[in-house]
Amino acid sequence: MADRTRQRNNPAENVAPEQLEEQAIRGLTAAYQRMRQEIGKVIIGQDQVVDELLIAMFCKGHCLLVGVPGLAKTLLCSTIASILQLAFRRIQFTPDLMPSDITGTDVLQDDVETGRKTFQFIQGPLFTNVLLADEINRTPPKTQAALLEAMQERHVTVGSSTYRLPEPFFTLATQNPIEQEGTYPLPEAQLDRFMFNVLVKYPTAAEELRILKATTGSEKPELTTVLTGRQILALQEVVRKVPCAEYNFIYARDLVRATRPNEPEAPPFIKELISWGAGPRAGQYLILGARARALLEGRFHVTTEDIAYVAKPVLRHRIMTTFQADSQGIKPDDVIDQLLRYVPVELHEQARKRTGK
Repeated sequence: MADRTRQRNNPAENVAPEQLEEQAIRGLTAAYQRMRQEIGKVIIGQDQVVDELLIAMFCKGHCLLVGVPGLAKTLLCSTIASILQLAFRRIQFTPDLMPSDITGTDVLQDDVETGRKTFQFIQGPLFTNVLLADEINRTPPKTQAALLEAMQERHVTVGSSTYRLPEPFFTLATQNPIEQEGTYPLPEAQLDRFMFNVLVKYPTAAEELRILKATTGSEKPELTTVLTGRQILALQEVVRKVPCAEYNFIYARDLVRATRPNEPEAPPFIKELISWGAGPRAGQYLILGARARALLEGRFHVTTEDIAYVAKPVLRHRIMTTFQADSQGIKPDDVIDQLLRYVPVELHEQARKRTGK
């Protein structure tokens, strides 16, 4: 009798694993569509930017947004936090910002019960769900390193104590590409911790007209919450369960290895245009990003097109162009375009047909 009661109270116990997976796919796809609708109430255009941010979020990754001021980067980040019922904090990075300003610090306080003075930890703005690190390259390396620990380990260390950050935790950092005086460029080790490098471009003429009409009136859009933090954590686990065939892993591996000029499989243009290639973390993010995109598209399997779709945001900050490339005005995206043509999808599709996997 007790067993039958428990089954009625928890009907999911009677559902086959395959059905649960299908329900998770439909749930994530539906949530993605609702999120796009809600974000569209505030953000006009920037569809690819929104897609890349959401893919990274469902992969438990961080994003570096590169764009000139005034392109709604801050507004986009706060809007995402609002529709996801997540805590949001913004830190304006400056040259005088210290690590304790973002992590928090121990403060000496009086203990009312004992009458003694004790240290109490006061949390800094890092203790949130969505952190916007505005102009991250304006703060010294010491403060950047404090943020690096939070991004990688999802905890902060103050003195001899370690404090866990709330889950989920996403860092969305911004950089201004045209103003570099008085800045501290991010070291390659920290750049590598960002899953995506997202380029925020100017809007089209039609989009800019809509922006002018929408933002100079008195109407303010009302946003509806789509997901909670707990639901996001569950969906992040679903993403990692998306099947990925062997030929997809090989395709991701071949793309990454082809960026390294010292590897024998690197094409001639890589040896000429790239001085330093991507590491294994790039391949990991290619697979994770492809899995998330497949789910957002309503599919429960990865394709090589999914991997190619996330190649630019994954690779553009992990390859270093040579002086010769810079003198010719060749950007990392131009090199990645050549790379995608050099490592064609068709070869890996043929491998799939041969193996039947």
